[in-house]
Amino acid sequence: MQKLLIKGKRELSGKISISGSKNATLPILAASILAKEVRLKNIPLVKDIFTMIDLLNFIGLKTKIIKKSNIIEIKNNEKNINTLAPYKLVKTMRAGVLVLGSLLTKYGKAKVSLPGGCAIGTRPVDLHLFALKKLGAKIKIKNGYIFAEAKKGLKGTIINFPSISVGATENALLAACKAKGKTVLKNCAIEPEIKDLIFFLNKLGSIINFKGRTITIYENKLKSSNITHEVIFDRIELGTYMIACALLAKKNVIIDKIDPKIVKNEINVLKILGVKILKKKSSIIIKKKKKLKNINITTKPYPGFPTDLQAQLMVLLTQVEGVSKIKENIFENRFMHVPELKRMGAQIEIKDKTAIIKGPTKLTGAEVMATDLRASVCLVLAGLIAENRTIINRIYHLDRGYEFLERKLKNCKAEIKRI
Repeated sequence: MQKLLIKGKRELSGKISISGSKNATLPILAASILAKEVRLKNIPLVKDIFTMIDLLNFIGLKTKIIKKSNIIEIKNNEKNINTLAPYKLVKTMRAGVLVLGSLLTKYGKAKVSLPGGCAIGTRPVDLHLFALKKLGAKIKIKNGYIFAEAKKGLKGTIINFPSISVGATENALLAACKAKGKTVLKNCAIEPEIKDLIFFLNKLGSIINFKGRTITIYENKLKSSNITHEVIFDRIELGTYMIACALLAKKNVIIDKIDPKIVKNEINVLKILGVKILKKKSSIIIKKKKKLKNINITTKPYPGFPTDLQAQLMVLLTQVEGVSKIKENIFENRFMHVPELKRMGAQIEIKDKTAIIKGPTKLTGAEVMATDLRASVCLVLAGLIAENRTIINRIYHLDRGYEFLERKLKNCKAEIKRI
């Protein structure tokens, strides 16, 4: 099994280019089922993307990856289409359930395995099924699979989500874009990745508007071919490297291929901590840190501080003078990285949904184990600032969502290698 070996206390300098967004690419890949011919640019070459591509191939689409250019071409000739998404392809990646909406609205039926992914909470698909039922689907769950059917097609309706869910919003969008009549989704997630999905669906011929947390989808006939779309940058990858640079920037680190407006809240949080950040049109510059301040923060749906950056921020807060608190409001099991950080010397206490971090503490290298995607990269950050060497096990979690992480960090003078 592969591991990462990191030698800590190396200051960072140079430039990091941010990859395309995994969380934007996955629903767009699911949406490609609705078209005949699609070309996607700026896709990240990470494990979750390859798993979704394998799923599209299983369904019957033809895919071609141009790795040198981070491009994928997808064709659907409507022959030998399989409306099954099997357990073997969905068990490691929660986004696999997104093919449910596309298959159901286009072919009138779907059999999709209940999803897997990181073990950070229950994350049930109840809200996905709630939305599809509102659109007229008949659904049952049997033997670990979702059986969905809409023989006469789906019908537009008003769907008011009882709580905000990114995946449920995406599945409802995919299902509603071929439904008869108008659909209104209320209390939606409004992450930039969802807006990117809407831009893609509109290129297919959908008519979708959004205002606040309300999305309106009008009845339309989708175009079928010659659709080209460039996926937005990965804001979580950006946030991860911003935090790494806040910890270790020697002079200046430039992070480019981004839109600073999308991560306005994350930048503000780091500025409150005392991190020096200079914003440009499509890049930011992280300057050598001064003394950082403690902070209390709560994870919230976008535009709030993202749960996907909570673990990384915690590493930064171990180096801050005083007591900081992070309240986790999204997933109930998202503090599984804490025991590993404590093995490296961090002083962290968990009370209910809140992590209490005392700093500054000197971290020392240790052999640690990743439990999920964001926990794995938080241990990378801890290893970068720790004394001596750190070995991170189970880095297959890391490979699900970070493209060329070792290469990008090495280019900025970090000592990190795969063993």
